[in-house]
Amino acid sequence: MLDIMEKVLDAVDLEMYLVCKDEIEAEKFTIELMNKLGFQDISVVFIEHQGPGARVRARGYIYKPGDRYGWLFNQGY
Repeated sequence: MLDIMEKVLDAVDLEMYLVCKDEIEAEKFTIELMNKLGFQDISVVFIEHQGPGARVRARGYIYKPGDRYGWLFNQGY
């Protein structure tokens, strides 16, 4: 059975609104969440604190340049 992560071209982006006191706390919460979701290589792409929290966009990388891409070697797409 195909691992669905092999269908991801490079990364998964997740956008959310987190209840937090500031952008520093939002970044901390975002990294914790992405780690819980199983991502090891993470970038926080955008943070904007507004009202009771922050809008955050995070990227969890599945493949980086030069990796052995699952989607390239699987012809079932």
